[in-house]
Amino acid sequence: MPRRWAARFRPTATVSIVDPAALDHAAVVTKTLRWYGHAARDLPWRRSEATPWSIMISEFMLQQTPVARVLQPWQQWVERWPTPAALADAPSGEAVRAWGRLGYPRRALRLHRAATAIRDDHDGEVPADYHILLGLPGVGSYTAAAIASFAYRRRHVVLDTNVRRVQTRVALGAAYPHPSATAADRALGEEFLPSKAERAARWAVASMELGALICTARSPRCDACPVRSHCSWYAAGRPDWDGPPRIAQRYEGTDRQCRGALLGILRSSDDAVGAEDLLQHWPDRRQAERARDSLLADGLMIVAGDDRYALPG
Repeated sequence: MPRRWAARFRPTATVSIVDPAALDHAAVVTKTLRWYGHAARDLPWRRSEATPWSIMISEFMLQQTPVARVLQPWQQWVERWPTPAALADAPSGEAVRAWGRLGYPRRALRLHRAATAIRDDHDGEVPADYHILLGLPGVGSYTAAAIASFAYRRRHVVLDTNVRRVQTRVALGAAYPHPSATAADRALGEEFLPSKAERAARWAVASMELGALICTARSPRCDACPVRSHCSWYAAGRPDWDGPPRIAQRYEGTDRQCRGALLGILRSSDDAVGAEDLLQHWPDRRQAERARDSLLADGLMIVAGDDRYALPG
């Protein structure tokens, strides 16, 4: 195994991991694509009529949010703002309001800013080039690769958590990848990436679906996996994770929940809300004030005069 990969994982002494160089990457790709052809979910942003803009909206919404929670808001956004210019022409506060309870509402502001940049600098069309996409607000390496691949069938390594988990188990024999994408993940992703752009784009979405439906984090369905015979983690007896403890994120009582509660009050009001009316909706006054200040700093709310607050725009 290449040293740069081996250093990331510490399997127990009884585990034997297959050298990634010996893996039949092409066979893994072929079997995954064949499985995807009959097992893929019918998601609206995957249909032939989906536009690059609607695909871009889905990528922003799907960040750290399950598909089931995204379906309805995505449909509402696409109908209300069918083009980047339509969203850019609306007040940014309307984007925050329409984001509802998807979580991480800064994504709504970033999407609005990206739409504005697309309207002003790219003739209203979502760019196809990866490096140009990276220049848009809120678009990182994963999102740029995903948009270029899914909307324009470009050849890119698309690494979300599901893909990294699949390739880590298959090639490296470890239960989980590093918490965030690394250069080693990208190098491994290149090993799987087909040379033809169309096939590479289909592999990107198929491997993502395999991780979402079969090679899941908590209860992997190895009996239904199309690449089980190639998986070094399965061959090693599915060894337990031997890395740092994986701690589930707590939500109840956090500043994030408090921020969401305050934003919920602003979203439900057509008028500016007084400070006392806003802060009384959270039991911990100091935490509420801290959340209010962070929302102001993030641009998710504004001072509307006379100690009153409102959504931006």
